[in-house]
Amino acid sequence: MSNLEREYQPVLLFDGVCNLCNSSVQFILKNEKNQNLKFAAIQSEAGEKLLTHFKIDPNETNSVILISGDQVYTASDAVLKVTHHLKFPYSIGKILAVVPKVIRNFFYKKVAQNRYNWFGKRESCMIPTPELRKRFLK
Repeated sequence: MSNLEREYQPVLLFDGVCNLCNSSVQFILKNEKNQNLKFAAIQSEAGEKLLTHFKIDPNETNSVILISGDQVYTASDAVLKVTHHLKFPYSIGKILAVVPKVIRNFFYKKVAQNRYNWFGKRESCMIPTPELRKRFLK
């Protein structure tokens, strides 16, 4: 594992201008078991470094991305892995893993493709509060 991977583990990359994505990050922050997840907007310098390091084309990935160890999870797999970091009852969302990936990703992609129309878009990335700043990579 490289220094970059160790420094940022685990990290959730999200679309920093997407209202749904920002609301999801706020939800995770309120409902996580421990505070070990880090966050980075895909548009940030840290996000771009991680995308480059893991050879992820942001134009090909209309998704949140969870990097944990040397594993990269996208789309519904990333969402399911995030549920492992949440308190009960939200952690039971991981049972959706029984739904075939093709079906999970079909619905995930529908939401991802329409997220700006349905939930709106910000002009800039979210600015975390001072106490949360250490959890967000720049």
